[in-house]
Order: sequence, then C-alpha cells, then structure tokens
Amino acid sequence: MTSAMLGPPSVTVRAPAKVNLELRVGPRRKDGYHALSTVYQAVSLHDEVTVQVADDWGITITGSRALGVPADETNLALRAARTLADRYGVDEPVQILVDKEIPVAGGMAGGSSDAAAALVACDYAWGLGLTKDELGAVAATIGSDVPFLLHGGTAIGTGRGELITPVLTRGTFHWVLAAADIGLSTPDVYRHFDTIVEREERSVPAPAASMELMTALRSGDAQRLAAHLRNDLQEAAVELRPELGDVISSGLHFGALAGIVSGSGPTVAFLVADSESAIDLAVALAATRTVSETFRATGPVHGASVRGVARVD
Repeated sequence: MTSAMLGPPSVTVRAPAKVNLELRVGPRRKDGYHALSTVYQAVSLHDEVTVQVADDWGITITGSRALGVPADETNLALRAARTLADRYGVDEPVQILVDKEIPVAGGMAGGSSDAAAALVACDYAWGLGLTKDELGAVAATIGSDVPFLLHGGTAIGTGRGELITPVLTRGTFHWVLAAADIGLSTPDVYRHFDTIVEREERSVPAPAASMELMTALRSGDAQRLAAHLRNDLQEAAVELRPELGDVISSGLHFGALAGIVSGSGPTVAFLVADSESAIDLAVALAATRTVSETFRATGPVHGASVRGVARVD
C-alpha cells in the first residue's frame, strides 16, 4: 500500500539508555549468535530523535555525544526508518535529527534506542497506527536490543535478547553510570568469552533468568537487588581491559551497593541506595582517574515515547 501522511510532519521521541541487570550467556547457536537470557532495565539517561517528512532521506547528529556517530546509511535510526517504510509501502522520505546524550559504544544501547525512537516517530508521522508487537517485529531485524527499547521498563530478553517479556518491578532504582575511556567491541568480548570457556573447559548451560533477581525486583529493595546482579561477559571484558576492574573496585570502595559491566561494556553501572548516594558516588568517581565521566540515572523508565509534535499551519 501507499501511505498518505495522516499525522504531523515533525515528531520528537525520547530514547532511553539501558542497563543489563543480568546477562547470562549460553551456547553458540547455528546462526553464530549466543543464546542469551538478559534482564534489561531502561534508565533516565536519554537521546531525543526528531523525524520530519522531507523530500529525501537523511540524518543529522547533534548533542554532546555526537562525535563518532555515523550520519549515513549505516546509522541504525535511519536503517530502522527505511526498513519500516519498505515493510509498509510508505513512499514519504524523512529527515532524522538525533540529539545524542547517551555515550557511544558504551554498552547502554544508545544506537539501538535511537532506532526504536525512529520507529515510533515514523509510525506517528506516517499515521500507520502500528502496535508495539508490529513495531517489535521490525525492530528485531535491526538489532537485538531494539525491541526492548520500544517497551522500556524492566524485561527479560531471550533468544538473541530480542524476545521480550515484561518483569514486575516495584520502586525506583538509582544508578551511577561510569564511562571508561577505553575501546571495547562487542564481538571481541564475545570471542574472548568463548576463549575463556574453552581454556577452562567450562560447560555452558542453556541460559535462564534468576528467580532470585525477579524476587528482588518485585521487592523494590536495592540492597536485595545488588546481591543478584550478574553479567557472564564481565570476566571477558575485564580480562581484555583490566582498567574496568579498577573502576568496579573504586565504585565499591566509595559506597556502591554493587557494580556491573553493562552489556559488553565498557560502561560500568553502579547500583546505589538513593539519590544522595548517587551524587556522592558520582563526585567521588569523578575525582579519580579511573573513569572519564559519570552519569546519574534512575530506572525503570518508559521505552521510546513521543515527547513533542510540530504541526504545519
């Protein structure tokens, strides 16, 4: 079908970052990916993505984290918009503006979140009226984390992480996100995870979410949650970049309840008791040389959601 533009020409969507409260890595699948069970939580650090119907396709990156973000066809937000248009026969190009605040290549899924936001914005601008499940089917073709960023909140991700099941969570959890100024690629971390497994002749069972973690989330108790954070990739990330171990040690020394590498890193997510503890930890870490910058955030928050609409007179 060919879609006439039913919605407004310019839509702004807020795109949250994520942390992985738990990341269990299973055996490698036939498609080359590892089976995963992860528990995502969307947090209040965010980008904003604005989509405007235009004569040609294009993307512009602004904001404090714009450096290094591709502004071409390889950008996940532009890929998501084009994929949605192809899937539903839309013939109206869009220009995308990404105001980038989530650190790049930090394990917080900033690119995936921008893609989720682009899907939501284009759906609104083109008047498609799609459900979350319909958008999620497109999202899963863009990247493993993209479906979760559509939903937000707290959720279990299985398969490659793209199959989403919401998790009941009470209360608000406070995080300090510490960015280390080191390079660390996701493929390298997974390869080193495999190296460790082979080196130590470990068995790798099928992954499943921890019931203790689920109970801690339902309780809303940060101290209880801290005891059950887990990332199977953390050992590999720290072996590749020992500085990450220093970051974790520093955060725990300065009062964090727990510290965990987020996803494949290199960002470390520290869980703290409350907002005052978050301020204290962020200040203490900033005074050390172990991190390049820190961010305070709370979770869970909503997934990609419309924040503003500009109408044509």
